[in-house]
Amino acid sequence: MARTYEHPGEHAAQDPVRLIAIRETPLSVDEVFAAVGDDAAGGTALFVGTVRNHDGGADVADLGYSCHPSAEAVMRGIAEKVAAEYPVRALAAVHRVGDLAVGDLAVVVAVSCPHRGEAFEACRKLIDDLKHEAPIWKHQRFSDGSEEWVGA
Repeated sequence: MARTYEHPGEHAAQDPVRLIAIRETPLSVDEVFAAVGDDAAGGTALFVGTVRNHDGGADVADLGYSCHPSAEAVMRGIAEKVAAEYPVRALAAVHRVGDLAVGDLAVVVAVSCPHRGEAFEACRKLIDDLKHEAPIWKHQRFSDGSEEWVGA
């Protein structure tokens, strides 16, 4: 369960949402981690979502992600809500679209906060809300030739 935290006064002067993007190119964990660097943060939580080789008992061959043109703006809105709910010093989220292979990075999010517990909670809230609210859809192709849309 998420808790509401008070933000220090100096925090309000700088936008904690540092990087929000949808990309057709491979994602960089280093770029996202660097984006959330903050000397006032004692904890940074990073989540990396990868394409797995199975789903629902079926072997995944590959998949493709597509999105609505509003997806990046929706992601920013979600990020701003998380930053308002937690003492976020810096936050970043990047999602990939296009064709991806098993093992590819699909999404990378990171959150820096004054303490580790807050960073873990905020990072989990960010990825969970992105997964449920952002208009990004997954088209899975299985090794048996079948296909499935997820989130569409």
